[in-house]
Amino acid sequence: MLTFFTTPKPFRGHIDVIQRNAIRSWGLVHPEAEVILFGDDEGAVAAARELGIRHEPHVQRNQYGTKYLGPIYDRAQEIARNEIMCYVNCDIVLMSDFREAVERLCEWRRRFLMIGRRWDLNVTEPLDFRGADWEQRLRALAIREDKQRPPGWIDYFVFWRGAYYGKIPPFVIGRPAWDSWLVWYGRASKMCVVDVSEVVVAVHQNHDYSYHPDGELGVWFGEEARRNRELLGGWHHIGTVENATHRLAPSAIRRSYRHWPVMIKRAAVAGLRTFLELTRPLRHWLGLDRERIAGLFLRKR
Repeated sequence: MLTFFTTPKPFRGHIDVIQRNAIRSWGLVHPEAEVILFGDDEGAVAAARELGIRHEPHVQRNQYGTKYLGPIYDRAQEIARNEIMCYVNCDIVLMSDFREAVERLCEWRRRFLMIGRRWDLNVTEPLDFRGADWEQRLRALAIREDKQRPPGWIDYFVFWRGAYYGKIPPFVIGRPAWDSWLVWYGRASKMCVVDVSEVVVAVHQNHDYSYHPDGELGVWFGEEARRNRELLGGWHHIGTVENATHRLAPSAIRRSYRHWPVMIKRAAVAGLRTFLELTRPLRHWLGLDRERIAGLFLRKR
């Protein structure tokens, strides 16, 4: 029914614990689920063998050793034994509500992209999947902590095989913007982009950014991050959960009408930024700084 594919960080320390938690949970989503682990990272061979999943060691990397997204997507679509694909970040725990959402969408339409928001949770130990109530306990804990990320934080993408084949620009993984592009492309290619946040609790296991030499700042604002944003192609290619065409509710699949208000707001912000940039010499001459001008435009009335 479903093929999960992902690429990990090195399996060491806390990251080792949460990645194993995540992968184990995917295998429990459906008895016929396939999991493909891409990359020759430290511990990947041993983890794949221990968890009984498929391992594809070959990945393409840039000059910094960071993996490219597109070749992983393409290879996964070539070798998967199922027609429904799910790219999911390797720190996300999924449960049976995820399978139920996929099944509902498969019955509804052929061309869809399923996305959703995540719930952040501190997890430091291996999860015990043996108890029949492990899902209920984990879901209740995530909801009680109430740390659901904003619409721009998307960690899983479910689609029919072939939807992205040969289409993805040379984004690198672990840096911003590629997830936005995937959502934008879904809309641009006439997929039904469905937000399942209302019915799916996807648990993100919190971690630090020690895997990057410059930490969190390097992940979000380093040279690779800037390059990814250039590849995105501008504000009109930003895609988040708010850009979904539909949302999955407990009892129905409903149209979502948030896309156009969100795009109008983004256009206004982009226009303001352009205005500030073009008027910089004049503002400097007049003694007006960027913040003062922005305040005139954005002041609440």
